[in-house]
This record gives sequence, structure tokens and C-alpha cells, in this order.
Amino acid sequence: MTRFEQPSRRTLLSAVVVAAAASATSPVASASSAAGAHAPTRAAQASSKVRAARVDNRAWTSYNDWRGGTAEGTRAASGARPGLVMASPAGRVDYTDPHTGRTAAWEYARWTSSVHRLAVPSTEVIASWNARTPAGTWLQVELRGRYSDGTNTPWYVMGRWAAGDQDIRRTSVDDQSDGKSSIWTDTFAIDDAASGLRLVSYRLRLTLYRKPGARITPTVWRLGAMGSDIPDRFTVPASTPGLTRELKVPRYSQEIHAGQYPEYDNGGEAWCSPTSSQMIIEYWGRKPTAEDLAWVNPQYADPQVCHAARFTYDYQYAGCGNWPFNAAYAATYRDLQGVVTRLGSLTELETLIAAGIPVITSQSFLASELTGAGYGTAGHLMTVIGFTADGDVIANDPASPSNAAVRRVYRRREWENIWLRTKRYNASGKVVSGTGGVCYLYFPAQPTARQRTALAKVGIR
Repeated sequence: MTRFEQPSRRTLLSAVVVAAAASATSPVASASSAAGAHAPTRAAQASSKVRAARVDNRAWTSYNDWRGGTAEGTRAASGARPGLVMASPAGRVDYTDPHTGRTAAWEYARWTSSVHRLAVPSTEVIASWNARTPAGTWLQVELRGRYSDGTNTPWYVMGRWAAGDQDIRRTSVDDQSDGKSSIWTDTFAIDDAASGLRLVSYRLRLTLYRKPGARITPTVWRLGAMGSDIPDRFTVPASTPGLTRELKVPRYSQEIHAGQYPEYDNGGEAWCSPTSSQMIIEYWGRKPTAEDLAWVNPQYADPQVCHAARFTYDYQYAGCGNWPFNAAYAATYRDLQGVVTRLGSLTELETLIAAGIPVITSQSFLASELTGAGYGTAGHLMTVIGFTADGDVIANDPASPSNAAVRRVYRRREWENIWLRTKRYNASGKVVSGTGGVCYLYFPAQPTARQRTALAKVGIR
């Protein structure tokens, strides 16, 4: 999101009791099976990683994962990077794109995961996915869960997504609620966490679409979700510095793109998320081709940042800060994975940096709360690339006037608190929300042994 005081997701989530919409949008080609109607598999339970009893991650990535669940016209594809593809259509449906008004017919196939029982009964769940969608294809991700009171949620749409924008406009879906929970852009949230109600299990459903009669198919390599129950807190315990290291990550400023392509959230001033994503994508040695960038005005510097903004843009949210859309964009590059999760401390972040994995973090703060930033924000993404000998945070902050100014050093204690807290006071003295440690992790499809170990320590496989 932009670095100025716009409402953040957690600001909206904190107001969910009074603001939740009463009606839910029906998913395309929905089914009636309930998440609670199937017992969770042992594999699903065993794969869950729980850290500090607050966060649960589950991902479907292997050939056996894709062979499990319930397939309706899909099949598991083997190989170095197993995935899920369309084998034969299960049906045909008309979809009217709300952002173009165009109606088109699509063949579809569908896969529904086994039930995953959350090791952390959760107040929030965020799904993420990695896929290839050739022209003429797209996909939809849905979630259905069971509450701690024994009832089920409806099927919620977590995203309608395509890597390109020529067939559909990638979009979140507003106005989804059942009176107990709601979807806020990319986040499932319990409406009244103080009531004690929690989500205790869920299933994910993938629907793959292609033009009728076509032979092409989307390929999904990774599907998963992060559930969490982070307590309300204005401050977090201080961690002890344990690492001195700085990764060599490219530096890009969002500010030099101010006013460019205003159709994507009014231009670069709001492009903190795609700018951060592009830095990490290039850290891993990937970048758009000259052909990919041919649409960008040749007078613009760093055209790959404009490209990232266009292809992370959520047409319903009207911004480039949809967390799963950024992770999915990163995974469109060769042999990269992207996930959205939460970390519990700077110690966990140090574990990743030590293994050579930079981290994109989401935080909100007043200008007075982060020495040297020079701005305040209700929601901003930056990239942590290392730690000084004193334990301070080295960040590539895209809210900088030039590429040369992007590298910043922020005081450890200040930075740790603004990132991990869930409550804060805004400039008017009103209590609003923080992100509670949300971050994006991008890493190779075939990590090194050290990287696998580090990822496992923070709950990612």
C-alpha cells in the first residue's frame, strides 16, 4: 500500500463487527460439499508447523499431495516440479468479468483438498498459490472451513487470478460474509475474535479454467494457507541480536515512478509491494524479458517495476498490495516459489537471512516511531536484507527518493515493534491495527539444504 495514511487491512479487520457486509458473493461453479464432512488426513496434520502456538502453515506441493483430495477433471502431473493440471473438463460455465463487463464461456475442472485441521485454531487465514496460467486460462481459489462451534463457513473466494490480464482481470471478491466471518480482500477473518469463536479446520478448492475446446491448461505447483491467532498487543518482547550479515539485493525506489501508469493505483507512489517483490525476484536472478517490457514507456527508468505493478494489480481492491497476488506474481518466474506467512520474531527473520533468504515485511507506524524513515504509514512493504553488528535492521525501503537512497538502517527495537504488534495509535490518537508479522517469502523451487532447514524452522515446506 501507499506510505500515506490510508486504511490498512488490519484497520478494516478491527472494524469488522460493524462493517461486515451481510451478503456473500457466490463463487463461480461452486459445489455443496462441506469442509467438515471429511476427516483430516494424518499427513495433513503431521505437515503442520506450529511456532509459538500462534501460526499454522500447510501447503500442497508434492505429487502425492495432488493425487490426494477430490479431483473433478484434474490430474496430478509428475516431474521435477509436480503440479495439478486439467485432464478433461468437468463442465462449462459463463463468467461475467465485473471489471470489463464481458461475458465468456469457460471449461473448468476442479480439485478439492483433504481437510486440514489447524494446529492453531485461527482468527485469520490467508491462502497463497503458485501457478502458470497461459493465455486463455485462469484459476480460482476458495476456502471452506469449520468453526469451533461445529458449523461450517460457506465457500469463500480467496482470489480469481491469472498471470496476465488479457482474458480476465485478476480480482479479489468483496461482500463475502456469513455473520461469523468475512473476507477482507485476501484475508479470512473471524468477525468477533473476542467471542472465542475460531476456525478449526479448512479445505481449499482450486478451479482451473480454459477456453472451450482448447488443449492448454493452468498448472498449479503450490497451494496452501497460513492460519493464525495473534493476540492483541501494542508492544512485543525484545529479541536478542544473533546475526551480522547483509544480502546483496537490488535497490529500487517506488517514488521515481510517481505519476506513471495511474490506472494501477495512481502510480508509483503506491507501489511499495510490487517494488519490493521485484527487488527479491531479481535477487534470485530472475527478471522480465525485453519482450515482457515492450509495453512500458521507454523513457521510464526501471521498467520492470512498472511491469510488477501491472501484474500484481487487484482490480477489485484497486491496488497492487494484495498479498497472495504478489506471491503468485513472483512464482511466475522460472523455478521460484512465493508464500504469505507470519513470523513471530526478528530471531526467525535472522534464521532466513542467515540462509540467504531476504524477507518482504508489512508494517504500519507513525513517523515518530521509526527513526530515519521520514514518513508515517497505515500500511507499507519493505525488504529486510540483513542486520548490522549491533543487531539493527538493514532494509531496502522503496519509499525512498532514489534507488541510491533505498538502503536504510533502522533501529532494531523500533522496527521489531512496528512489524510484530497488532495494535497501535494513529496520528489522531485512535487505536488501529498492525499486521502482526505478515511477510512474503520468495525462494527457489529446489532450495539448498540450508535453505530448506531455515524455511522449516519458520514453518514452511
